[in-house]
Amino acid sequence: MRLLFVLVFLVFNLFALQIKSFDDEVVNGKTALITFQKQQGVKLQDISVDKKKFPIITSPIDQNRCFALVPIGYYEKVASKEVYVNYSENKKQQSTLLFLNVEKGMYAHEKLSVDSSKVNPKSKEVQKRIEKEYNQAMNVYGTVTPKLYISEPFDLPLDSNITSDFGKARLYNGSLKGYHSGTDFRAKVGTPIKASNDGKVVLVADRFYSGGTVVLDHGYGIYTCYFHMSKFDIKEGDMVKKGALLGLSGQSGRVTGPHLHFAVRVGGVQVDPLQLISLLNTKILKENK
Repeated sequence: MRLLFVLVFLVFNLFALQIKSFDDEVVNGKTALITFQKQQGVKLQDISVDKKKFPIITSPIDQNRCFALVPIGYYEKVASKEVYVNYSENKKQQSTLLFLNVEKGMYAHEKLSVDSSKVNPKSKEVQKRIEKEYNQAMNVYGTVTPKLYISEPFDLPLDSNITSDFGKARLYNGSLKGYHSGTDFRAKVGTPIKASNDGKVVLVADRFYSGGTVVLDHGYGIYTCYFHMSKFDIKEGDMVKKGALLGLSGQSGRVTGPHLHFAVRVGGVQVDPLQLISLLNTKILKENK
């Protein structure tokens, strides 16, 4: 921390870039936040981490402040990552170097029993379907809309108990098949599912693994996902407000019973949805931060 402070202090004095806050430690699967104060003559551009760029976004409630989200994938190892803040000062290109320490999260294991056809599908037709659906989703998540649709804090998509947290290592029928990429909420079939914030509907589909699926684009690479639904009340291209009815919960796709799987992507990276929402709600989307 002391070395980081000295480095940032020297950089600030050299380039006069005002960084208001920086989460310099983050657990794998979660999101770090950097906030900035706008300055005359300084044009903030983006953040570079591992050769990948993330946008710097103007706060929707304070035009003099900006922020950037740095998502850390679940499979990231413990490391110190170089984070470059790219900007121009008086039309001269500059970069400020920060260091982000990735720590290992203490995630539990979870055993699940599901239909074997959903664990290791053998059919070439099904495999082609899975690949097509995966590529379609990646194209969606890889799109960065240069506009922020949100201006208020996020809500949860329904008021219910959490049955499975983000990040649990999942064993399906005894075989490790990855980790839980979202948060599961108890929801009997037919429970209304609401948009967690303003956004654009960019995917409505019945998919092999996630079943009835809705994805909302909130702008600048931020997406919320709603899986295993039984009915849709919106269509692709619709603009929805926070609290709008998306449809009804179900037990479609690879499930052990009826529930809602709620997930988030930032810059194409799956991250803990509740941690991200808490971060945005408390640090960006509320006054008196």
